[in-house]
Amino acid sequence: MPQHIEFVYDFCSPNAFLAQKMISDIAAKHEVGVTYVPVLLATVFKATNNQSPFKAFSENRQKTAYLTRDLHRFARHRGLSFHMSPHFPMNTKFAMRAALLASGKPWENRYIASIFDAIWVHGQKVDDLGVLCDILQDNGLPIRKLREAMTNLNVKQNLKNQTKAMVKRGVFGVPSMFVDTEMFFGKNSLANLELELSRFHTP
Repeated sequence: MPQHIEFVYDFCSPNAFLAQKMISDIAAKHEVGVTYVPVLLATVFKATNNQSPFKAFSENRQKTAYLTRDLHRFARHRGLSFHMSPHFPMNTKFAMRAALLASGKPWENRYIASIFDAIWVHGQKVDDLGVLCDILQDNGLPIRKLREAMTNLNVKQNLKNQTKAMVKRGVFGVPSMFVDTEMFFGKNSLANLELELSRFHTP
């Protein structure tokens, strides 16, 4: 019986945002926990010779328009608030370093939800440290600890190491989710992830 879902993410991904909105309910339904694993998506792409579909199909307007419509449709059908960020693509290295510090803390879920919502609901520019600190303050998060983590060299290296470890496990993009050794990629794999969990638990 799996004890948890590993949810591999970077705040810069709209697909990771939408999957994150669903994962807690899925975990609760199947009586497992969620372990959040922050990574640097740019480093994942570089290590796996991959790239964002918006970049890969940037010269195909029909394809990129469809990708955007699919994001909005996914959110609409599930009653989720979502707006394509006016700052996409963005650099989330500071937010992801802080996410590593947040790992396992009682306020980790609040931090993750706050940053995801700031980007994909409210359209805020989180690669601006001033904006990022305002978000932390508005959500009652420990600003000093998180601000220090954003520029801490050890945290920076540990995030790189964690990213490399996830690549070694097979991660090539986000969101990626693990149930034991089985990996599920993308928001559209959530149904298959549930089927995998159903093998161990009948709700």
